[in-house]
Amino acid sequence: MMYKGLIFIILTGNVFFLNAQDTTQISLLFLGDIMQHETQLQAAYNSKTGRYNYTECFKFLRPYFQSVDLTIGNLELTLGGKPFKGYPQFSAPDELAVALKNVGVDVLVTANNHSVDRRKKGLERTIKVLDSLQIMHTGTFADTVDRMNDYPLLIHRNGFTLALLNYTYGTNGIPVTKPNIVNLIDTALIRKDLVRARELKPDATIVFMHWGNEYENQPTRQQRMLAEFCFKHGAQLVIGAHPHVLQPMEWSKEKNQLVVYSLGNFVSGQRPRYRDGGAMLQVVLNKVISVDTAYTFINEAEYRLQWVYRATDAQRSFYVLPVASFEYDSTAFIKDESSRQAFKTFVDDSRKLLTKYNLGIDELSTHPPDTTITYTLFIAEARTSEEVYNILLQADSFSYGLASTNHETITSFYTGNFRSYEKAVQVMEKLKADWPELKIIRVINGVMGEE
Repeated sequence: MMYKGLIFIILTGNVFFLNAQDTTQISLLFLGDIMQHETQLQAAYNSKTGRYNYTECFKFLRPYFQSVDLTIGNLELTLGGKPFKGYPQFSAPDELAVALKNVGVDVLVTANNHSVDRRKKGLERTIKVLDSLQIMHTGTFADTVDRMNDYPLLIHRNGFTLALLNYTYGTNGIPVTKPNIVNLIDTALIRKDLVRARELKPDATIVFMHWGNEYENQPTRQQRMLAEFCFKHGAQLVIGAHPHVLQPMEWSKEKNQLVVYSLGNFVSGQRPRYRDGGAMLQVVLNKVISVDTAYTFINEAEYRLQWVYRATDAQRSFYVLPVASFEYDSTAFIKDESSRQAFKTFVDDSRKLLTKYNLGIDELSTHPPDTTITYTLFIAEARTSEEVYNILLQADSFSYGLASTNHETITSFYTGNFRSYEKAVQVMEKLKADWPELKIIRVINGVMGEE
């Protein structure tokens, strides 16, 4: 997006219009830890096809990712090939990366304590898979030549050039095999890299840190010192990962600096309180361009909460649910009471923490632009279409229309979309005598929820 300012100069009766400055804008979305535990592997596996599928897990996020210019996440696992494993040494199927790409993830950082879970082969294979999918990445490298050529990672989007750096506190005691490189947190190295970043003259520099203590909701003294160190040497944004729970966010408008100490879990199999979700940080940068200078500043910074739901279906499927889309009628998708309570507890805990400790960063609890949410009724019946039509007609519900799909001997029927959950409930009440198993399904931008 571009804005233009005009100045007026009057000389000897003539009026001249000169372009004083242009302002361009880019929106960024940062995600927390992307993990893959055994329960997630089991949920994604289709025993009939022998393949993994993660499309359903992320399907509600597409409107959120499409509403921004760039989405960046922390890939806390390897794509090391078979055998696929969860904790403590992760190797996820390539289909996970494919699903992330398809839903709109643009960049992944790869320096974390699990970078070498599959040693040299796993590190290099992860890089190759991401390259094959054209997902930008940084933090781990096949060798020094790759690091020299591609670090800091320069991202070009919307007329902006962003420099992205990434470091981790360690690799769980597993040594990095030469010539591979995993960026470790070392202030001398970070200072050198930030000097190099300044020489490349990006519009903004972002440092993604893998740091802190697991399961603690406050940053350590070392985290605070490292953030200040990065700011001192030229970073504008410092984004934190690893604790697997949320930690505070701080935006100093006067200094044009922003730090998030931990975004929590974006997706994982962890179910304990505080670990079953995280936040997506949304940042808007403005660049003001005048005749001989350009200045970039943080114009907006807000967070969106997201929670990981493990469904009660036979597959025990996982879904990442944006809180803004599910908070006020979670019963339309979250079927069991214990999960609904866990969802509410996560939202309440997160707001209590971030409202108390955040500085300058509030929650963005609205839907993204152009998001359409409707509801449909789902019927799975071994009946003919004629019988179904007659029942709908008798219930004065025929006007909502009907669509059907066949699966072996069962025909699945969907009514037309209702604009409100309450209206769907009203029609369901009329039909429940004939269909006790009738379900309400949420539809977000044409994507159906659980059946």
